[in-house]
Amino acid sequence: MPKRVTPPEAAELMKQGWRYLDVRSVPEFEAGHPEGALNVPLLHMQNGRLIGNPDFQSVVEGLFAKDDPLVVGCKMGGRSLQAATLMEAAGFTQIVDVRGGFAGERDPYGRVTVPGWADSGLPVSTASPEGSAYAELAAKVKAP
Repeated sequence: MPKRVTPPEAAELMKQGWRYLDVRSVPEFEAGHPEGALNVPLLHMQNGRLIGNPDFQSVVEGLFAKDDPLVVGCKMGGRSLQAATLMEAAGFTQIVDVRGGFAGERDPYGRVTVPGWADSGLPVSTASPEGSAYAELAAKVKAP
């Protein structure tokens, strides 16, 4: 199981050169994400529901070396833990999962149990600098 870190710990790792891989859907990413994040969705939003991204693993493997230090995050921590586990199984060696993700981990009553990136006062962006949006990243990997 991947090591789990809080959003402030993830921000510290990013200062040390770790990259933030946001595995939320494209619309979620566009609505706001950690500054400097790259978006490769584990699931896509389609007809109001989330469905698996069949290209997730191939895009991730095309973008990153197996020993690249990566912080993996999502909305609350569930998808990112799943993605980080898949990546570890594929041979990635420096993976941490962001517990609480972008919006915070919640108990069954909807109360925040682990504050997310946004609630921790960490840098948030709605811009997608060149090379950070999923369409660009996927095209880069699939280009001949």
